[in-house]
Amino acid sequence: MTDRKNVYLHYVESDASPEKVDQLLALGKQYGFSLVDNVEEANIIASIGGDGAFLQSLRRTDFQEDCLYLSINDSHLGFYADFDLDELDKVEEAMKTGMIEVLRYPILEVSVDGQKPFFCLNECSIRSNVIKTFVVDVHIDDLHFETFRGDGLVISTPTGSTAYNRSLKGAVVDPRLAAMQLTEIASINNNAYRTLGSPLLLSGDRELILNVVQDGNDYPIMGADNEALSIRHSKEIRIKVSDREVKMLKLKDNTFLHKVKRSFL
Repeated sequence: MTDRKNVYLHYVESDASPEKVDQLLALGKQYGFSLVDNVEEANIIASIGGDGAFLQSLRRTDFQEDCLYLSINDSHLGFYADFDLDELDKVEEAMKTGMIEVLRYPILEVSVDGQKPFFCLNECSIRSNVIKTFVVDVHIDDLHFETFRGDGLVISTPTGSTAYNRSLKGAVVDPRLAAMQLTEIASINNNAYRTLGSPLLLSGDRELILNVVQDGNDYPIMGADNEALSIRHSKEIRIKVSDREVKMLKLKDNTFLHKVKRSFL
């Protein structure tokens, strides 16, 4: 990290205390870091806030492959943040002692009707935007796996497995696994429609193809992390684990499993 000194900072001024941010900037300057206004000049991208702010920073900087990402908490709940704006002494201690490492997190690559793909760190979800179930033909690679009818589907990454996916009784997955998980939202199972009825963990070399059946519900909506995207009249969504990864600066003694234990046990 010694040759990475250009920092692009993403935060909302109304959410973060200007005094605390100024203290953070002063600390960074003390250790030779420079603040840049253009993300193309950065090799570290830092966000201040909770997980929502961090996910926004990824989307607004287009999941930069050649940058390290850093999440700094500011009195918000955050699963990605290892650092806190109220504890800058710990930030300085980590820099002094070399307790920082780079972890690589798998992300999803999503393409709708063959258009330019976009990326998700937590999950991609497909739901009806009206009070009505909808139908999706689910293919895994070349296999027609099932026909789903219900409220929606969530496809999560390992790091996203502790978010929306977990609320649907999906499995918590170690981010060392390059995988994706398919979880149902209120599926209907009867003589006409039959689904697996449980979360399905897929390896990183699989491709998930979702064909939205146009049977009168023309208002499906897609959630890409914490953003909503209209997919009205869309027919085919392709999802896979991307060749890209998000590289994050993390504390060596605060692993994913530490956070799972602290958050849920």
